[in-house]
Amino acid sequence: MKICVYGAGAIGGLMAAWLARAGHEVSLVARGAQLDAIGRHGLRVRSQGKTESLRIKADANPAAFGAQDYVLVTVKAQNLTDVADSIAPLLGTDTSVVTAMNGVPWWFFHGLKRRDERLESLDPGGKLSRAIPTARVVGCVIHLAASTPEPGLVSHNMGARLILGEPGGENTARTGRIADALTSAGFEVVTSKTIEKEFWVKLLGNVSFNPVSALTVSTADRLIADPLVKAYMVGIMREVLAIGRAVGVDAAIDPEARIDMARVLGKFKTSTLQDLEAGKPLEVDGLLAGTLEIAEKAGVAAPLTQSLFGLVRTRAQSTGQYKKSA
Repeated sequence: MKICVYGAGAIGGLMAAWLARAGHEVSLVARGAQLDAIGRHGLRVRSQGKTESLRIKADANPAAFGAQDYVLVTVKAQNLTDVADSIAPLLGTDTSVVTAMNGVPWWFFHGLKRRDERLESLDPGGKLSRAIPTARVVGCVIHLAASTPEPGLVSHNMGARLILGEPGGENTARTGRIADALTSAGFEVVTSKTIEKEFWVKLLGNVSFNPVSALTVSTADRLIADPLVKAYMVGIMREVLAIGRAVGVDAAIDPEARIDMARVLGKFKTSTLQDLEAGKPLEVDGLLAGTLEIAEKAGVAAPLTQSLFGLVRTRAQSTGQYKKSA
């Protein structure tokens, strides 16, 4: 298949590399030092102690690649408006768009059959919804750990699980085809008829671990080991569970069980902590602003989540690492 991965970070790079290795025609939208390194040395992937280099077409301009069978969008939420501006050349009549990212997706309410509602914090003015209609979308929840130790190098650290499903649960052939492709590439793929629930389960960890790890500059194991910090994150998870239930999405998981999911990963840095240390914009709005907008629409109080949003946003602003999703 002809597949373009839009975003050359750790997740996007890993997906591009493994899909290319499996024989698909893969291209990669990349920028800056990452694009330069890929052009010089290929896309290098380190996994299970081995490093391989793959020559993959990479360009900063999506128009260089033409219409695709699938576009895998793997950028952070704060960069989605850039995708909306430039994705059109990649979209043919039957192109599907796989959204593989943290946080609440901009199409969340569409999947709940509330198409009249929009998350302004994630999709200002409806720009994303117009550029990428929900009918094209396959949601992807990521359960793996990867990083980019240097430009052009992706380190696959742990896990390979991906959960795929279309908004609203009416999975079609578009989900089956990309699930087969990702499975043959080496990922552990599960399809779900409740992808909104899967996003919410992941969100419990993203909303708590990611911002707190950035504020404390700590790996996940240290956050879990401190009883006070752990209790704070459990409180946030309980708020997020209540927000989801208020709009019809029950994650159906106890916060302690969600923490156990992170515990098995051991000493790992969240993507937000990695971005903090690399001087990149932090994923603040995608994780917290969208969640709190849903809380406001649902009339659910979330004081711990609100305070965390204010703290991590101020932290990011102090070092010029806050880019509003607009």
